[in-house]
Amino acid sequence: MSEMDGIHLLPPLSPLGSFINTPTLTFYILGVLELENPFTKSQTLQFLKDVFIPINIRFSSVIVTDEKGVQRWKKIDSVPEHHLIVPTFSHPYPTSNDQEFYDEQIEEYISDINMKELPQNLPPWQVHLITYPTKNAAGSLIFKLNHALGDGYSIMGALFSIFRRAENPSHPLRFPSASSRMNEVKTNYSRVSALVTKCKNTLSDLTKNVLGAYILKDGLTVIRSTTDRVEHQPISISSVTISLDHIRDIRSRVGGTVNDVTTGWISYGLHLYMKKLGESGDGSSSLTALVVMNMRMYRGFKSIEEMLKANIWGNYFGLLSVSLPFFVSSEMEQVDPLDYIVKAKEEMERKANSYGAYFTSKLLNIVGKLRGPEGGAKFIYSNVRNKTIMISNMCGPVEKAAIAGNPLRSFYFTISGMPQPCVYYSKLHGKAKVGDNFGEGIY
Repeated sequence: MSEMDGIHLLPPLSPLGSFINTPTLTFYILGVLELENPFTKSQTLQFLKDVFIPINIRFSSVIVTDEKGVQRWKKIDSVPEHHLIVPTFSHPYPTSNDQEFYDEQIEEYISDINMKELPQNLPPWQVHLITYPTKNAAGSLIFKLNHALGDGYSIMGALFSIFRRAENPSHPLRFPSASSRMNEVKTNYSRVSALVTKCKNTLSDLTKNVLGAYILKDGLTVIRSTTDRVEHQPISISSVTISLDHIRDIRSRVGGTVNDVTTGWISYGLHLYMKKLGESGDGSSSLTALVVMNMRMYRGFKSIEEMLKANIWGNYFGLLSVSLPFFVSSEMEQVDPLDYIVKAKEEMERKANSYGAYFTSKLLNIVGKLRGPEGGAKFIYSNVRNKTIMISNMCGPVEKAAIAGNPLRSFYFTISGMPQPCVYYSKLHGKAKVGDNFGEGIY
């Protein structure tokens, strides 16, 4: 059998995975693990060899393309040393243990690696070992992975499958149950009415998602960039930690979910940011967020074996267009921040009563079959480009976790390759870490 004949036997990328690994659109996931104790280089190499690479065959596979343009996974010998990078930061005052200095250096470093492409002759991932202390951690591990390897659900499922409870390693980690809205007892009439409403919402959302890729655009603001190919420009990445108890307290006051509160809080923060930069909202500009959704029927993380058996490893995410709460500048002084959360709750409840994201995902697959990966990539790219911001989240374990015996202090992530600014939040043992990436001097 020739090499070209054999390539057809290799597993192909999922349709969505092939869309986000094209010249038009290439996404990378950057996950930052902040540790209580620093890893050494030898410890990290041993961890990669014995624990990380064996998680899934894709971590030791490269992406190849057959003569029909189909992207496939090809297994090779993966050498940990080829994937580990240990940066050196030169402190102007070597005797000083200035954590703020290293915080700034690491932020600049993450912004720098965020823009770089991964080598195509190696499995598409890297690990950057940070041995310098910051105000949040004694050391850090930065994972950079091609999004074609899998979405956040897959990657987090993989990483947390090798984590253990920090206080009791013999017990598995537990994850919080998904937030849900209370279902009322319905009469036959109310069921019919709810079905009609859901159909109307689905048709409206599907139409907006299609038109959003070609016609509908958010108004120009200090947030939404008009710079061509802005995803290749330098960005500034920052993060902040919030107590989940505080978020849950607000949730109970408005009767919503954690996602409702977070969406409203992000919207309020965006308006403060716009006001600070002199944006005078007159009500004519709309702010739309593209929210990333897990499209799997399964809830909660599965083991790697269960994910592969159920064929849910990979990229199975959907994009949901959400209108963010908006108040004009003249109202800003009188508006209670809770008003943003209440309005966000109303919008998210309407979106929950719709199959718009599901049918948009099916439509995207049809576009990919008719126009190939580039066609699917252009549909996603223009949809993101025409919105103001993208929002994504990951949910971590309830208990404090440890990796290779090293307790995890916090975790946050970002995605590079987006043509608009992004806000990401992760939930980890009682805290929410919110991060953002905005263009430097662009927005």
